[in-house]
Amino acid sequence: MKETVVRAGDRLVMDAVRRSGPWPAVLAVTAIGGAAAELALPYAVGRTVDGFVSARPETASWLTACAVIVAAIMLCESAGVWARGASSAYAAARLRLSVLRHVLGVGPAATRRFPEGELVTRAGLNTEEAGRAPESVTGALALLVPTLGALVALTLIDPVLTATLVAGIALILLVLRAFLRATTTIAGGYQEVQGEIAARLVDALGGARTIAAAGTADRETRRVLAPMDRLRAHGMALWRANASAGVQAGLVVPLVEVAVLAVGGLRLAAGELTIGELYAAARYAVLGAALSTALGHIGGLARARAAAERVAEVLGLPATRYGTSRPPAGLGSVAFRGVTMPGLAVDDLVIAGGSVTAVVGRSGSGKSLLAALAARLADPAGGTVLLDGVPLPELDRAELRRAIGYAFERPVLVGDTVGAAIGLGADDQGVVPAAATAACADGFIRRLPGGYATPMADTPLSGGERQRIGLARAFAQGERLLVLDDATSSLDTVTERQVGNALTADPRGRTRLIVAHRLTTASRADRVVWLEDGRVLGHAPHHELWANPHYRAVFQGPQESRGPRGDVS
Repeated sequence: MKETVVRAGDRLVMDAVRRSGPWPAVLAVTAIGGAAAELALPYAVGRTVDGFVSARPETASWLTACAVIVAAIMLCESAGVWARGASSAYAAARLRLSVLRHVLGVGPAATRRFPEGELVTRAGLNTEEAGRAPESVTGALALLVPTLGALVALTLIDPVLTATLVAGIALILLVLRAFLRATTTIAGGYQEVQGEIAARLVDALGGARTIAAAGTADRETRRVLAPMDRLRAHGMALWRANASAGVQAGLVVPLVEVAVLAVGGLRLAAGELTIGELYAAARYAVLGAALSTALGHIGGLARARAAAERVAEVLGLPATRYGTSRPPAGLGSVAFRGVTMPGLAVDDLVIAGGSVTAVVGRSGSGKSLLAALAARLADPAGGTVLLDGVPLPELDRAELRRAIGYAFERPVLVGDTVGAAIGLGADDQGVVPAAATAACADGFIRRLPGGYATPMADTPLSGGERQRIGLARAFAQGERLLVLDDATSSLDTVTERQVGNALTADPRGRTRLIVAHRLTTASRADRVVWLEDGRVLGHAPHHELWANPHYRAVFQGPQESRGPRGDVS
């Protein structure tokens, strides 16, 4: 499994290089141009030195050539710095967009696999690090140009010098290979701890009010920062790996240069080299050993590979598949056939179209799972769920989402304005006020400064108001089926009764599936699905189930003494 993820990460790195727009090409041109200029400079300087020694008339021309070459090196270096920044930004933005789209396509399964803070780290920090792959790969490959050029140039001067340089380059390559492997592993551990800290921090921020009320801020701070020791250990390991590789590569470079100079000195003493050629050979030896300066690029590539592995794990999550079918004419009947998944097993259950069905049970009985399956926010491990006779996976995505509206206990409201948060791009703008009225939200929305056009960022909402807007969104979206998962828990009794009446008397005749905790909600429903330990114990009208004492025990507290209609008995 790990090897598969590593290969996927390496493919992601290469894909980032290939699909980073024009910038890798610009980087390659500037790198090759700069390397060519650096290769030409020792030769021009050598000819200039020989010209001064021999008092040749063309010395001034070679001196001018040296100045032009230096200017070209500076220009290529400046353009390369600009292109490196642009390529990293482009690659990171493209990769981040791919991750965001994929996570949204996977749906709730993504947060079941990775904590929210971990997902944020992988979609943010890790995509940015992986986006630096084009810069690192191009920079490392560009260093091969002066190395290969130096080998060719030394061969033209004296093949004996080439053999000396090849031995030194082989040592440098061994150092870089070991450094890449070690740094990739260490960087992966460092990034893993970063994700763990982010996940803990997001959890703490989500419970900030509880932490403040309990006075446990210090303890929670220690919990969030507990992995810091491991983060420091990984950071120190990265530093030691860099230092060790730097020392090893740094020792090779002077040894190579001394060896080339020693051999060249002997060749000069034998009259087979000129002073200018010896100078050029020394410079080419330094250029040939330029791979030793690739540690920065190799380190960046190692971090990019480690980050790409983490991003590839997210992209490897199976996205929700949709079909191309449209639901036939119907009232929104929902059928569960042999449905199994962890925490829930439903052999055969049919919710009649146009009915109001309450789902009740103790905490952990599988109520929210049943609701999620009905709305296809989750897929069962076995069996199938059908809407008006069509398996949900066979329905077109747009048709499915148009047919089903879902309201959550803690809705997240998306949209620039309050109206947009309810309508979500609905063509018929008259649907929004009607849905808000049904959810008892129209009154407080119209009191806002801009009414339905009030920006969401300027709209402070209580828990009940947020729930009512979430309910309105479900009413506006669901054409056949409304699924309410504890979506009225923050409403006061009067408002909850008004919303319940609107649900019961829905003029559009949609099927309503309501996860219920209150006795009054169950008593108003046409039928009740009673769950216990993930299994259906009963599916009947509330007054029939009320005869069972175990069913009555589901409704805790004072409600146990109430009658089957929710009245005091």
